[in-house]
Order: sequence, then structure tokens, then C-alpha cells
Amino acid sequence: MEISTTRILQFSQQFKKFYARQFAPLVQKSGLSMRELDVLLFLANNPNYDTARDIAEFRTLAKSQVSQAVELLAAEGLLQRTPDANDRRVIHLSITPEGAPFAKEAQEIQARCGQQLFAGLTAEQLLQLRTILEVVLHNGEQLEEVPV
Repeated sequence: MEISTTRILQFSQQFKKFYARQFAPLVQKSGLSMRELDVLLFLANNPNYDTARDIAEFRTLAKSQVSQAVELLAAEGLLQRTPDANDRRVIHLSITPEGAPFAKEAQEIQARCGQQLFAGLTAEQLLQLRTILEVVLHNGEQLEEVPV
């Protein structure tokens, strides 16, 4: 059975719109942009990856976008920058106590999005999906290296 690329792209666009709608109330309430919430979420969800470079790389965002979001979050007191003890060029980012409630609410929204997306799937189906997605993601990483 062939999987339609069009259907995969359609799903991607549908979920992107759904996801943005779910975050709209928090964006409105907090005054933060979705990009700034993305940075807070990344740091909250990935404690071992705490630099702007990590965020840009793993979220495939432009470095300038991440830098701008970090700058705004730091100016608002929601993010703290700490130079690395061994390499002063590396700056570690952490969510401040003032930023923690926004990160927590964003994580709750994100979790609800996942629950809605995967509603109706059994535990076994979710495990199969996770396995399949890991293979597809690995293949996607390999495609980045394929010449045009």
C-alpha cells in the first residue's frame, strides 16, 4: 500500500493549525509569541539541551529567530542565561521561577494536543506508532544528507 505524500502534508498542515489554535489563549494571556513559548517548551521538555544552538538545531529554527526569542524572554525575566564554566562562549539557558508557570501551562496544552491526536488508539497501537515514527524520523535524518 502506498502512502500518499499529499496526505502526510495535509496532516502536517491540519495539525499545525490545530496546535496554534490550542495555544492562542496562552499567547493572548501571556503576551508571548508562539516562538517564545516554543523556546520555553523546548527547555522544559529537554533539560539536557539548554543552549540557543540546541533549540535552533532540534527545532529547525533560524538562529536569528531563537536569539530574538531568547532576548525577549530574558528581558521579561522568564529566562536566565548562564555562561558555561569551561567555555565562556557557551551560554546555558534556564527557565526562571517567573517563567515556570508559562512553561507548565504550555506543557499542559501540548499534552492535551497529544491526547486528542492519539484518542482512540490502544496502548499497543501507540507503541507500534512510536516504533514506526522512530524509523521514519531516522529515514528523514538520512534524507538530509542525500544530494539533490
